[in-house]
Amino acid sequence: MSEELDREEAVTAATPDVEATERDQAPEAEAPEAEEETPPEQAPEAVAEAPKEVARPETLEGPGDWYVVHTYAGYENKVKTNLHSRIASMQMEDKIFDVVIPMEDVMEIKGGKRQVVQRKVFPGYLMVKMIYDNDSWYVVRNTPGVTGFVSSGTGTKPTPLSPREVEKILAVKQETQAKPQYRLEWEEGDVVRIVAGPFADFTGTIAEINVEQSKLKVLVNIFDRETPVELAFDQVAKA
Repeated sequence: MSEELDREEAVTAATPDVEATERDQAPEAEAPEAEEETPPEQAPEAVAEAPKEVARPETLEGPGDWYVVHTYAGYENKVKTNLHSRIASMQMEDKIFDVVIPMEDVMEIKGGKRQVVQRKVFPGYLMVKMIYDNDSWYVVRNTPGVTGFVSSGTGTKPTPLSPREVEKILAVKQETQAKPQYRLEWEEGDVVRIVAGPFADFTGTIAEINVEQSKLKVLVNIFDRETPVELAFDQVAKA
């Protein structure tokens, strides 16, 4: 009996501790990898917009410069027609490119009626875009009605306009097309006749003119008293 007990103890001692072995052999639990923090989305950097280029008028593009030509007063249109004919007949299209008479739209009041008319900005002058040399000078200068080129100082050589001057002169047309200027046939102190409205056929004296609002103030004699009446430009005519 004692021998059996000794054999069991020996077997027990020889049997390895399975749990201890599993503990010893089990790999260490890996610490969970720290999740990479996703950086907050950065707002896209504001891209500075490039300044918009102001479109240059077509009249400033291409070769050549603008020159001012003096003509006989009242002959501007005829000179322009003659010059175009000479450019074609003398085959100068590669040196003389354009001929312009600066114009502006004007609102005219006549007989109580509004009408838009065109007026020359510089009577007696026109503008020519060209490459200046002896040939182009000859063609322009010898056009009937032309009295000469405009030059600065005492020099005889024509002086071309600067781009700023060209833009300013040719912009007059665009501005007046949007809002024509008024050309009035009367001024403050003039006696006018009212042609429309409740005071039609009355006469009065202009006390104030408001061009921006197209109105004027007229002093009308009502019951032996001068009463200011506000009227539109097209409600009055010269008495």
